[in-house]
Amino acid sequence: GMLLWVACGQAPETPVESTIPPPPPTEVPPTEPMITRSVVEGGRLYDRWWTEAEVDEPAGDQPLWATQSTNTRSGTTTWRCKECHGWDYMGADGAYGSGSHFTGFPGVLDASADHTLAELLAALDGSTDPEHDFSAMGEQSLANLVTFLKEGTVDVSPFIDAETKAAIGGDALNGANLYAANCTACHGEDGRQLNFGDEEEPEYVGTIAADNPWEFIHKVRMGQPGTNMPAGLDLGWTMQDVIDVMAFAQTLPQEAAASATLSRGGRLYDAWWREAGAAEPTDDNPIWARQETNTREGSTTWRCKECHGWDYLGAEGAYGSGSHFTGFPGILAAKDKSVDEILAQLTGQVDPEHDFSVIGEEDLAALATFIREGLLDVSVYIDSETRAAVGGDASNGESLYTATCTGCHGVDGREINFGDEDEPEYVGTIALDNPWEFIHKVRMGQPGTNMPAALDLGWSIDDVIDLLSYSQSLPTEAP
Repeated sequence: GMLLWVACGQAPETPVESTIPPPPPTEVPPTEPMITRSVVEGGRLYDRWWTEAEVDEPAGDQPLWATQSTNTRSGTTTWRCKECHGWDYMGADGAYGSGSHFTGFPGVLDASADHTLAELLAALDGSTDPEHDFSAMGEQSLANLVTFLKEGTVDVSPFIDAETKAAIGGDALNGANLYAANCTACHGEDGRQLNFGDEEEPEYVGTIAADNPWEFIHKVRMGQPGTNMPAGLDLGWTMQDVIDVMAFAQTLPQEAAASATLSRGGRLYDAWWREAGAAEPTDDNPIWARQETNTREGSTTWRCKECHGWDYLGAEGAYGSGSHFTGFPGILAAKDKSVDEILAQLTGQVDPEHDFSVIGEEDLAALATFIREGLLDVSVYIDSETRAAVGGDASNGESLYTATCTGCHGVDGREINFGDEDEPEYVGTIALDNPWEFIHKVRMGQPGTNMPAALDLGWSIDDVIDLLSYSQSLPTEAP
């Protein structure tokens, strides 16, 4: 009867005390926190470890650098693993076996087969050779780098023609699809949205793919140190996928677009010292004293747009009233003048107080080119009362925004605040409040930044207005 009673969920009136003694307490030995290891992070450390590990940039040459004399680089570059051992991990036996990068140091491709993790770690923390000490990157990063050397290096020589540097066995069509789905948002459809070089020697996706396919493969597989660039390994790409993307990338343009001078001129019109990397003017532009309605001062008075407007119509346009009014004329009609006539206006030959020679001869030519070829009457695209886009296709604008703008500005346009905490300004704010400025910046880009210019992307003015139409639906207040 007792068994049945308990089984039915009843409790006995008098609890029964157990006569079995409790087990003695056992001491649990302390455990070291487990370090998770990442091949991908290790690959980015191999590229530029201080950037990826977020530690101080190393000073001076790497101590072992003095044992070679063929590679004349100095400073932080000498601390990059790739500079000694190559993007192909073969050192003196690979692509860095000749040329300005040659050091004579061996590769690390055989490290996975020839050495244990412990031996690789000893080679990196200075235990094996005190002059080969990279422990400044930290324990976690060392573990990641060792893991990359053990598991992530690949012999890429079968995939690259040694003479032409062309991809071997790549399917450019599959590469184009992978590129479109994963790369266009940051690099643009033609790979020229980001310039890894400078104005004089630009480097784009196509440039790297054609000139240094070994670097291209490494960065596609591992990503770019210190950025959000996705790694092919994390995307689940096979080696064939990487080679397919390279085959496609080698068809992309390697030089700046012909429109680059035009768009640079447009950015100079916006804020020339930022675009030219020049010293910011501190005093008022001498001509500023000829008006008294616009009370701004300092560098703002040197911005072409402050006198002539974002719509290039000056007192006849959007700046014909309000706090920006100066009474100065627009420059839209200047597109009918010759470049020499425009340069005479810009260098003080016509009016000594309208002298922008400090910009420099090359950039003055770019500004003159913009004035002659890049100006556009945008009044037909904006309702003067509501400031709404006229005739824009918001659906196409959304597609353009998603493909080109979300990487920096976010899905809702609020990733970057152009204003401050008290008066935030986002993509939606500019689009609604100042559509003339919006159109100019979208067409020409933002001075001193990598923002792509629609002009360089091959967009039509209709595309720009479609983007404006969509952007006017984005939020204007802080989240």
